[in-house]
Amino acid sequence: MSQPQSATLPVDAPCQGLGFDAFNPPDAKLIDACVHCGFCLATCPSYRVLGTEMDSPRGRVYLMDAINAGEVPFSPAAVKHFDSCLGCLACVTTCPSGVQYDKLIESTRAQVNRNFDRPIIEKLIRTLIFNLFPYPDRLRILMRPLTVYQSIGLQGWVRSMGFLKLISPQLSAMEGMLLKLSPEAFQDTLPETIAPVGQPRYRVGMLLGCVQRLFNPAVNAATMRVLTANGCEVVIPKNQGCCGALSHHQGEEDSARSFARQMINIFEASSVDYVLVNASGCGHTMKEYGHLLKNDVEYCDRAIAFVKKVRDVQEFLVEVGFTAPLSPLQSEPLTLVYQDACHMIHGQKITSQPRKLLRQIPGVKLKEPVDAALCCGSAGIYNILQPEVAEELGRQKVNNLTKTGASAIASANIGCYVQISKHLELQGKAVPVLHPMQYLDFSIRGISLEEGLKTLN
Repeated sequence: MSQPQSATLPVDAPCQGLGFDAFNPPDAKLIDACVHCGFCLATCPSYRVLGTEMDSPRGRVYLMDAINAGEVPFSPAAVKHFDSCLGCLACVTTCPSGVQYDKLIESTRAQVNRNFDRPIIEKLIRTLIFNLFPYPDRLRILMRPLTVYQSIGLQGWVRSMGFLKLISPQLSAMEGMLLKLSPEAFQDTLPETIAPVGQPRYRVGMLLGCVQRLFNPAVNAATMRVLTANGCEVVIPKNQGCCGALSHHQGEEDSARSFARQMINIFEASSVDYVLVNASGCGHTMKEYGHLLKNDVEYCDRAIAFVKKVRDVQEFLVEVGFTAPLSPLQSEPLTLVYQDACHMIHGQKITSQPRKLLRQIPGVKLKEPVDAALCCGSAGIYNILQPEVAEELGRQKVNNLTKTGASAIASANIGCYVQISKHLELQGKAVPVLHPMQYLDFSIRGISLEEGLKTLN
C-alpha cells in the first residue's frame, strides 16, 4: 500500500508550535520501524469508522515523524488525529514490523498535554474527569444526588428530551453511561483480609479499581470468593487508590507516576505473593510500571519487582491451577460469548485463559463473535471524549456479540461492561453481561445463573 502523501497532513492548520518539545518526543527509531505497509488499517477501529488516513496508526506515525522533522506544525488539526486514537493496541498485535505504536502514542499524548492549549470546554471536561474518576470517595459524593436523579425518573426525561447532547456531546455521553448504582457502591464492604477455604496456597493482594468499586462492586466480591475457594488468603488494603491507568492512557505522566508509586508502597507493605487485578485496563498499566518509572532512581527497581507479582486474576488461576469444584449454571447447556477487552488481548496478550476457565464450568459452551478483537469503543474515557466514534463501535460490538445467539456475555473489563450494557439497552436487547469471575462464583456456590442475576438486581 502506498505511503500517505504529505498533502493529507494538516499543514494549513493554525500553528500551535513548530514541533514537539525536547523531553521524550516520539522516538525516531521507533518511527523508522514503520514501513507504511498498511496492515494496521483493517484492525484500527478509528480508521474503520472515520476512513481517513491520518486517523490510522500508519497516518499518525507519519504525522509524528513530520512534526519531529519540523515539516508540519504541532497544530489543533494534528492533535485531533492523535485524539481520535483509542489506544486499543490492535495495531501493535497486527504489525508485521513490530512497531511499538503504544510507546509512540504514549509519548505523543504527553507532548499534547504539555504543549497544546485545548479549548476551554475540553479543558473543563478533562479537568472534571481527572479530578473525579481516579478518586472513589470524590466520585461517591457526586453519585449520591445522581441516585435521586435516577429514582425520581429525571434520568429518563433528560435522555428523552436530548437537550444535553446539544449542550455538550461529552457530558451527554458521560450521563449516558450512568448505570443503576447498588448500595454497595457507596462504601468498601469487603474485609481487609479474608481467610482461604481449606488448605492455604497463596497470599494475594487484590485491586478494587476506582470505577469498578462504584459501578460494579459485585465483581470484586465474586473475585474474592473465587480466590478464597481456590486456597488463597486475600488481602485488600483499605488505603489503595487508583492504579494510574486512566492517567497513563491519556498521557497524564506525572499523575500516572504518582499513582504508581502509591500502589507499589501499599502492596509492598502487604507482603503478598501476587497482586491480582480483575480489570484489564488496570492490569495493563500496572504491568507497565517498570517502563513508567524507569527514570525514577528510588522506584525503578521496586517497580520491576512489583510487576513480577502482577497478574490478571484469570491468568493467575490458570497458572496456579483452579481447584474448586464447579456446578452447572442451569439445567440445559449455557451458551456464553466471551468479549476480548483490548488491554487484555493486545496489551497483556491474554486470550486463552478466560476461555479455559469458563469452559471448566459444566454445561458451558463458548461462542466466538465476528471481529472479536475490535474495540467496543470504551477505551478508558474515549467514549466520553470522542462519543461519535465510540457510539458506532459500541453498536457494532453489541451486534457482533448478540448475533452469536449466546444467552449471556462474559467481559473482564469495567469499561467494556458499561459500554456494552449501554448499547444493549439502546438496542432493546436483554442479555446479561457478567465478569468471568461472577460466572465462576455462581458455579462454585451452586447458584444458577437465574438466581445469581436476581441477587445483582
